[in-house]
Amino acid sequence: MSTPVLPTETVGVAAIAQVSRRVQVLCGRYADRLPFHGWHHVSFVRDKAVEFAMLNGSDVAVVETAALVHDVNYLVRRNSIAAAGSALRRRILVDAGIGAATVDWIDALVDEAEMRTRHRDISLEAQALSDADTLFKALPVTPVVLAHKYLAENGVSLRELADKIVGEQRDVHDEGFYFYSPAAAASYSRWATANLELWSCIKESLNDPTVERLLSAVG
Repeated sequence: MSTPVLPTETVGVAAIAQVSRRVQVLCGRYADRLPFHGWHHVSFVRDKAVEFAMLNGSDVAVVETAALVHDVNYLVRRNSIAAAGSALRRRILVDAGIGAATVDWIDALVDEAEMRTRHRDISLEAQALSDADTLFKALPVTPVVLAHKYLAENGVSLRELADKIVGEQRDVHDEGFYFYSPAAAASYSRWATANLELWSCIKESLNDPTVERLLSAVG
């Protein structure tokens, strides 16, 4: 049985800059549709993904590029999975002059890093991207400042968001790979635990009829 051949090329600085400009323009053009997954989110994930890639020895350029295009699915269809953005993601990468094998690699690792399906043994590149995106979710400020923007962007209810967060994150947290990077785990696991406990409490509270009446009263 032959061993699969992985692409050996990387992504050049000029190509990364072109991808960055393209995504930033799209985020600006459709800012009203992306109050949660806009350029502020992309920039945060990009910066932290590069940091984690440098720590785990993965291809930093590939990880940085993947971070830039990891959420373009929200430009294609609201409340969608990463795969929904594949065609747009590939077009952005090809237009930047990135080779076909690396385009395939980046597109695949975006899917690989997705919270709802990721597992303990994903690639190092996917680990770096996943940790950065997961950290954004676990930030103590996210439920306070950004959760309502997620609801508006994706057209979901508070109950649906609570179910999604607890349903997707509880098992990976309890099984010990909420963060893959030891440094990220050491720095941010307390935040992640508190965030999950908060959303678990929110989920429970929504079963109280008095709380339901309160939320209906405040809109």
